[in-house]
Amino acid sequence: MESTTADEVLERIMASAVAPVVAAGRAVAPAPRFGSLEGGDEFQDEALFPSDPLRRRKDQCLDRLAEIARGEARTAAEKVCVIAELVEVSSALAAPAQSPQEATAQEMALVAEVACALTVGERTASTLLSESQALTTGLPLTLSALTAGSLSWQHARVMVDETTNLEPGAAKALEAHFLDPTVENPHRGCPAGELVVSRFRYKARIWRERHHPVSIEKRHARSVADRRLEYRPDRDGMAWLSAYLPADQAAGIWNRTTAAARALQGPDEDRTMTQMRADIAANLLLGGDADNLTEGVPPSPRAQVLLTAPIMALLGATDEPAMLDGYGPIPVTMARRLIADGATSFHRVLIDPRDGAPLEIGRTSYPVTKAQRQWLRLRDGKCPFPGCHNQSLDNEADHLLAWAKGGTTGISNLAQPCPKHHKLRHTGGWEPGPATKDHPPGWISPTGRHYASEYPDWEPPQLPEEWSRLSTDQIPPGHLPDAALPADADWPIAPLEEPWLEWDVWQLS
Repeated sequence: MESTTADEVLERIMASAVAPVVAAGRAVAPAPRFGSLEGGDEFQDEALFPSDPLRRRKDQCLDRLAEIARGEARTAAEKVCVIAELVEVSSALAAPAQSPQEATAQEMALVAEVACALTVGERTASTLLSESQALTTGLPLTLSALTAGSLSWQHARVMVDETTNLEPGAAKALEAHFLDPTVENPHRGCPAGELVVSRFRYKARIWRERHHPVSIEKRHARSVADRRLEYRPDRDGMAWLSAYLPADQAAGIWNRTTAAARALQGPDEDRTMTQMRADIAANLLLGGDADNLTEGVPPSPRAQVLLTAPIMALLGATDEPAMLDGYGPIPVTMARRLIADGATSFHRVLIDPRDGAPLEIGRTSYPVTKAQRQWLRLRDGKCPFPGCHNQSLDNEADHLLAWAKGGTTGISNLAQPCPKHHKLRHTGGWEPGPATKDHPPGWISPTGRHYASEYPDWEPPQLPEEWSRLSTDQIPPGHLPDAALPADADWPIAPLEEPWLEWDVWQLS
C-alpha cells in the first residue's frame, strides 16, 4: 500500500463531510439514503408536516442519527487507513527481522503502541491491526463503502470475518456479491449496509457456505471432530452451558424445546418462552420428560423443520447443499439422512430456473392454506420486518391489502410477520409495502421512511455435468435447460405439467 493512500482517503472524507450543525441542532442537507426521506431540507419538512412541529423535530432527529452513523463509518475508514500507513512506516523503520522470534517481537511492540494510543487492550489492538490489513489489501469494495458511509464498521468486520481463510478470488467474489450490483446474481433486496449486522452475517455466511472452494461435505467432516460441550461459570449463582453440535442435531434440539414450550403456554403459565426452553432443556438433560413438566399439560406437538433440497442433489447428480430452515446450507448427505429418518411428508415446489425463486401460487378464497403458509416461509425466510430474526412457526399470515378491500389470498398479497410485528402493523402506524411471488414486502414507517425487505438468497439449481454436454434434441420436449434456450427466449413462468427443475421441501417431525 502506498504511503499517500491515507491522505487521499482523508481528503475524500473531508470533502464529503457534512456542514456544521446549524443553530437548530440539525445537520444541513444530509446525503439521500434509502430508509430516509429524500433530501431532508427544511422546505421538504414543511411540505410533509405543515402543521406539526413535533413531527418535524422527530424527522430531523432521525436524519441527524442517520448522518451520525455515516460519520462514524467514515471515521472508522480513516482509522483503518491510518493504521495501514502506520504498519507500512513501522516496517520501513524497523531493521529486517533475523528470525521468527524477532519478527514476533516487532509485531508485539507495534500492537502495544497501538493499544496505548487508542487506550484499548492489546488483544483488541491486534484484532484491529489484522482487520485493517485485510480491508486495505484485499477488500477494496468494503473499504470504499465504509469511506462513503454506506457500510458501518460492524458490517465491515463481518466481511473481514467471513472472508478469512478464503482464497483471494473467493473472498473477492463474496465481497462483490454484496457490494457490486454489476456482478452475475448480485445480492438483491435490502442493501447490505442497511441490513441489521446479525442478518448481514447470516446472509454472508450462507453465501460463503454455498460458494466455498472446498466442498461442504469435506469441511463438515473435519468440523464434526470438534463437537463439544462447554461450561462457563457466571455471576449471581448462574452458569452458561453450550454445545457445539452438527446443525441437524442442534436445530432438532432447538425445535423440540420450542415446541414443548409452546405446548405449555396458557393463561396460568407465567414463564416466558425463553425461560421455558431453558427449563425443558435442563429437564431433558437431567433425565426428565419434556411433555410432563407440570401436571395436566397436553403432549407437545411434534417439532417441524423445513428442509429445502435440490432434487438433483438428493439423487446424487450434483453436490450443491440443502437448506435447513433457521440455519442455512447443510451437506446434502445430512439432508438425505434427515429425510430417511424423519420426513413424514413433502411438498414438490416448482422454481424459476433463472434465479431459483419459488413460482407463484394463489387462491380465490379467504383462508390461507397450510401449503401457502409453507410457501411463505420459503419466499420470506423469516418475519419480513427489518432486522427481525423470527423464523418460527408462530409467524402469522397477513393480507397486505385487506380481503374486505378487494385483496386476494395469493402469495403476492400475503406476508408472514411474527406476532410482535403483526401487531405493530395494525397498532403502530407501520405499513407493509407491496410483495411479489418471490419478494417479501418492504415497510413504511409512520414518518414516511421506506425500508427494503430482505430477500432469501435463492440461486439457480446446478445441473449434472453430463447434461451440459447434451444437445437440445437429446433432451425431452419441455425439459430444456436455461443454457439451451435462445438468448432472447423468455422462460415460461407458468408451471409446466412435468417440470424437470424443482426443489423438494421436506417436513420433518
